[in-house]
Amino acid sequence: MRDTLTKRIALVLTLAALVAGCSGTTTSRPTPAAAPAVASGAAPAAAPERVADYQQLKYPKLRDIKIPDVERVTLPNGMQLFVLEDHELPLIRVSAVIRTGSIYEPADKIGLASLTGTVMRTGGTTSKTGDELDEQLEQIAASVETGIGRSSGGASMSVLKEDVDTGLSVLADVLMNPAFREDKIELAKISARTGIARRNDNPSGIASREYGKLIYGSDSVYARQVEYATLDNITRDDLVAFHRKYYHPNNTMLAVWGDFDTKQMIAKIKEAFKDWPRAEVGLPPVAPVQYEFRPTVNAVVKSDINQSVIRLGHIGVVMNDPDYYSLMVMNEILGSGFTSRLFKNVRSRQGLAYSVWGVLRADYDHPEMFILTCQTKLKSTVHAIEAMVEEVRKMTQEEVTDEELALAKDSFLNSFVFNFQSEGQIVNRLMTYAYYGYPADFLQKTKENVEKVTKADVLRVAKAHLRPDQVQILVVGRPDDLDKPLSTLGTVNAIDITIPAPKQ
Repeated sequence: MRDTLTKRIALVLTLAALVAGCSGTTTSRPTPAAAPAVASGAAPAAAPERVADYQQLKYPKLRDIKIPDVERVTLPNGMQLFVLEDHELPLIRVSAVIRTGSIYEPADKIGLASLTGTVMRTGGTTSKTGDELDEQLEQIAASVETGIGRSSGGASMSVLKEDVDTGLSVLADVLMNPAFREDKIELAKISARTGIARRNDNPSGIASREYGKLIYGSDSVYARQVEYATLDNITRDDLVAFHRKYYHPNNTMLAVWGDFDTKQMIAKIKEAFKDWPRAEVGLPPVAPVQYEFRPTVNAVVKSDINQSVIRLGHIGVVMNDPDYYSLMVMNEILGSGFTSRLFKNVRSRQGLAYSVWGVLRADYDHPEMFILTCQTKLKSTVHAIEAMVEEVRKMTQEEVTDEELALAKDSFLNSFVFNFQSEGQIVNRLMTYAYYGYPADFLQKTKENVEKVTKADVLRVAKAHLRPDQVQILVVGRPDDLDKPLSTLGTVNAIDITIPAPKQ
């Protein structure tokens, strides 16, 4: 324990020294006594020219971003590695993705993937319990975590450089030999049951969940939800089988970055996973998204709130859509941030919303959703909906202004650098692109193409992708207390959010 404390103190002192060094070079100012004197006879330096309007300010062109080279290696067992050295701190981090996900779990056992991802770590391995792993990792100030999301499984490791061999051995053991102990399975089920019981507490959560069902269908793998019954159907054998089906090295990608020598790190990873044999992995088919544009009006009664939570929209796009770049600029203008049309017109000018935003989303492997969201008082609900739809309609009718286009592109381009804040961001993004079959330079191509977007492009994609007369509207709140009957927008469908009771 003393060694662990010493390591942590040393790491904190290192970080403090780095921060102090940065502070000393960027924020300190000379005292009057230390200010340099003007040479005799020399003219004083000219004061910078003042500008009367902030719009007259001129900025230099952003410097090009230098992206470090990530080494890609495929091990003999089929595991793909993405390796990037970073010697700033004596730390090493690992992130893994496994081709699996809740989209592959049976409809009568929804929740299986999430349970598997959780208990892989908490349940320990065949050689150590989860609690023993916790103690071992705590002794070296390290972490190893696992989980499974909708379209991928994940694992991570963070460890001090000197303890990387131990960290890798634990990570490999967890991925290869999970024990799925019954007590930890039951503990994870209790947590899931608590989530089911409380899922109607948050009105925004209700709106997001039910809006997804409207867009994809309640039985879609992109919208279905765990219930007490599906949770009860899951056994330990199901977790074991799910892991056995998908967790193989040739179905795994692993990114590693930190303070190491690349060749030595590749050798260490190869050694840690040498006993993990490759296997044939058959992925079950996933039903493609089927969507029919149609206007609907839907209400969820939640009588214990004094406002309305609104969602409206329709299906979105996949990220490899040729219109993706122009849509990103359109999103900035329509509903992203304080300068968007939705914010300025619906919130600021008309005062109809506490918060309002909108975006046509895109995902790597399936169409995401076009979604506008708003929270407003009951007595302005229908008015707010009409105002939001009108802003969508305007986007399809005429070109945006030169100022809107310039501001939207600047907003994207000026924040582009934040995609490269750390080596971890860079190497993980590259691995994600490889996982979903996108080119390695997809982000850089996005920047280049956004720079080329014109006002005509924004209008063209708005006309092609926005359907203001075919939006699906959802209101969570008290439909009987609105400014106008919700039925003025169309026939109202009442959505029942009653939670099915567990089996006795």
